[in-house]
Amino acid sequence: MIKADQLTRQFGSFCAVDRLSFEVSPGEVLGFLGPNGAGKSTTMKMITGFLQPTSGSVSIFGHDIERQPIQAKSMIGYLPEGAPAYGDMTVLAFLRFIGEIRGFSGAELKRRVARVVAQLDLKDVVAQPIHTLSKGYKRRVGLAQTLIHDPRILILDEPTDGLDPNQKQQVRELIQNLSDDKIVIVSTHILEEVTSVCSRAMIIANGQKVIDGTPAELEARSRYHQAISLRFQQPVTEAAGRFAALKGVVEVDEQQQGLSYLLFPDKNAQLYPAVSALIEQQGWQLDSLHIERGRLDDVFRSLTQADATAQV
Repeated sequence: MIKADQLTRQFGSFCAVDRLSFEVSPGEVLGFLGPNGAGKSTTMKMITGFLQPTSGSVSIFGHDIERQPIQAKSMIGYLPEGAPAYGDMTVLAFLRFIGEIRGFSGAELKRRVARVVAQLDLKDVVAQPIHTLSKGYKRRVGLAQTLIHDPRILILDEPTDGLDPNQKQQVRELIQNLSDDKIVIVSTHILEEVTSVCSRAMIIANGQKVIDGTPAELEARSRYHQAISLRFQQPVTEAAGRFAALKGVVEVDEQQQGLSYLLFPDKNAQLYPAVSALIEQQGWQLDSLHIERGRLDDVFRSLTQADATAQV
């Protein structure tokens, strides 16, 4: 597994990562979240051995990243922010170059390059210099080079940055397929990505961990968790007062002049039966009605803003 213990990195008097500890096991996809400047990229650079920690340690399947760097790094595929590559090389030449650095040659090298070209759908651009590619294609080339040696660990910094919706879905499916026997850490600011591909999410702010759990556990901390969202076929302005009188309703948010409502529950209250019964009793015509799972963006804002306030 990956084990980070009291990981700290200072740049002069500024502490970018502050005593961060966590573990990640095979089969887990960890979504690594935080506002800009939270320390996400710095942490990833320390895990991969690209940046030396001020204090603390990182072990990769029992190999210390500083004392046994070759053994540790051989297990890692790393996509850094910006997907840097040699712009004057063609895609094919670059992937062959990376494969040779990883120790492959001959038929094995050819097979591995062909595999990642197919996985990332790069066949139409293999002969192009990398500097001529779109941002999305450059990102896909960066992903291809992380996979060429079939690493046990993938560390991906904004892997879908610059991709169109179809390409994003393709990469998400690839991550899900790869996660069966690998550790995957995904740094992202796209919260939808966390719910679609991650089995676990960790939020950091000011270099410190503020929460670590499954996406469902994080969503359960949202004020929207178990809230009722509904939309009438025609505005029903008198519904606000009726909803507010129901037991367990602590807030009614009326939208679009009575066309839509959001009902917030008291803790542990189950609003659906009472709301459904009231609507049927009044004969109101519904367009939609559903229970909210919770919203990660709400949890993200509440935790990171609270942490920022505490630092002032």
